[in-house]
Amino acid sequence: MPLQSARRAKSEPVQPERLARPLALLQWYDRHRRRLPWRAAPGETSDPYRVWLSEIMLQQTTVKAVGPYFEKFVARWPDVAALGRASLDDVLRMWAGLGYYSRARNLHACAVAVTREHDGVFPDTEEGLRALPGIGPYTAAAIAAIAFDRRTMPVDGNIERVVSRLFAVEEELPQAKPLIQQLAATLLADTRAGDSAQALMDLGASICTPKKPACSLCPLNEDCTARARGTQESFPRKAPKKSGALRRGAAFVVTRGGELLVRSRPDKGLLGGMTEVPGSDWLAGQEDAAAKQQAPELKGLSRWQRKVGVVTHVFTHFPLELVVYTAKVDARTRAPQGMRWVPIATLADEALPNVMRKVIAHALD
Repeated sequence: MPLQSARRAKSEPVQPERLARPLALLQWYDRHRRRLPWRAAPGETSDPYRVWLSEIMLQQTTVKAVGPYFEKFVARWPDVAALGRASLDDVLRMWAGLGYYSRARNLHACAVAVTREHDGVFPDTEEGLRALPGIGPYTAAAIAAIAFDRRTMPVDGNIERVVSRLFAVEEELPQAKPLIQQLAATLLADTRAGDSAQALMDLGASICTPKKPACSLCPLNEDCTARARGTQESFPRKAPKKSGALRRGAAFVVTRGGELLVRSRPDKGLLGGMTEVPGSDWLAGQEDAAAKQQAPELKGLSRWQRKVGVVTHVFTHFPLELVVYTAKVDARTRAPQGMRWVPIATLADEALPNVMRKVIAHALD
């Protein structure tokens, strides 16, 4: 058989699958779609601002954790123009506790850009969206599909898992990402692109879960190669995770009556712009004595009290251990340059990252 004929013959049986899988997904989605605060109801048009805000918040964060933050943000800043007029400090304060703080800085920069450069209207193409701060290929595809029904398939962790099992993708992540992207695109319906994407997201979140997937309830179970082999939980294939070396440091918690000594971290870098108590550098193999030498100098302060135990925190690229030292100073003590006193009673309003909340709780316990 000529090669061209063989290719045509080989492709013909796939045609019904090309139509059947997307249709089965949409039919399942119409019955079982999740109700999420940022998701438009059936028949309603999606709000690009709410789609964008949720997608930024959901990066490396769970739906459960994002829900309350999303509600707080839209209550205070109901549209992108309102957010664009806000100060970065206010945005960081509202974001505090959600983690991955570069997202908050990019969120604010993007809102400013959309407000000033696009008259408060989000671009409706992937290319236009990708030109905005903090919007990468996945986020651009998600907004384009969900908010503007562009025929594109964003691939998040849930979709990655569904597709890798459905087609039994043997290549390990992250090298497998381009192939998974291609295969995911075959699950797009000819219409309702946004619903196709959200259907796969919901399928991964509720049925095709990392452990003990509910395969009997899956609308694609008869086509799933991994299920046929009984190897669902082994997908997606992943290269062994490399964890960074443990870093160590010291944190210095100084109180002046009902006030706490704090400073702001540099705008760029880890936890950029966030509020922290003074501390040492965070270095691999750092000795306690070396870290303690980086304590702030305050008039009349000569002795630090070391708290029992350490505060531990895990960042994306490294784990951290902090020794905590406390001290009390006179009511007239001035803050060193670059630092300030804030009321302990209003710490909830400060842009404190989780690691600092742990340090302060440990120190004041």
